[in-house]
Amino acid sequence: MRILLIVNATASSVTARARVVIAKALAADHDLTVADTTRRGHAERLAHGAANDGFDVVVAMGGDGTLNEAANGLAGTDTALAPLPGGSTNVFARTIGIARDPLEATGQLLASLHRHSYRRIGVGCVNGRRFLFHTGLGFDAAVVAQVERRNELKRYAGHPLFVASAFVTWFRHYDHHRPHFAIQIGDELVDGCYFAIVSKTSPYTFLGPRPVVVAPEAGLDSRLSVTAFRTLRFAPVMAAIASALGSGKVLRRHPSLVHHSGLDALTVLGSSPFPYQVDGDHLGDVERLDFTYEEDALTIVVP
Repeated sequence: MRILLIVNATASSVTARARVVIAKALAADHDLTVADTTRRGHAERLAHGAANDGFDVVVAMGGDGTLNEAANGLAGTDTALAPLPGGSTNVFARTIGIARDPLEATGQLLASLHRHSYRRIGVGCVNGRRFLFHTGLGFDAAVVAQVERRNELKRYAGHPLFVASAFVTWFRHYDHHRPHFAIQIGDELVDGCYFAIVSKTSPYTFLGPRPVVVAPEAGLDSRLSVTAFRTLRFAPVMAAIASALGSGKVLRRHPSLVHHSGLDALTVLGSSPFPYQVDGDHLGDVERLDFTYEEDALTIVVP
């Protein structure tokens, strides 16, 4: 089997030792090529090239951003994508049951390849960019932007950095006194939105060992779900967070939140430019986002 191992050496959990051990393990029974990413967007180009060259599997060793790039390079092809956790959170890898330790995850991967354990899934797409688990709009994306400004700290303080960035963003870097966008879902217009999450899978993320559940019904076989916050007042937001750290069901019934699932498309219209992030990567500010669901888009290797 021909395998391309894409390594993001700057990812928070990637070490030189793990890279060598994992490469040796994969090369023992497979025709392995190793490539390091050198810049943003490089993993997408490497993965797309591997698909064109007839590789069977692309293994992405890095964080969720590296995995997202590889998925964009492979969408619409027959080459399978296999995540190896190398970031601070590794949301998608943990969602599909992959171990958090890269060496243990490599053992799982080798067993999956031996069993030919593959699964074809649908993905979300926003303004031409595919996503595996979610896209965040507004406050959520502003927090990610703050984290990326302190990217060198992620290796040492991943989750505490996110929590600290959320508080800094709340008090200093996000206008929570006025709504930022409206969401068009078919004939319904959900206006007055401060913050929203479009989910493809669940959980939304992990806080340490705990999943943060926003759209419990989302999964590998589901279409898109959207959860929109029409307030950023402290008490309702704290109630929503408490629910998300549990089952997420109370969050969906909150009067200041709007939740829809099973969506094939939706459009977000900003009253002014607002930030957004895709699978944990901040992509800048926009005034419009068009979301679609792409069925049967990607093959993944599953435990």
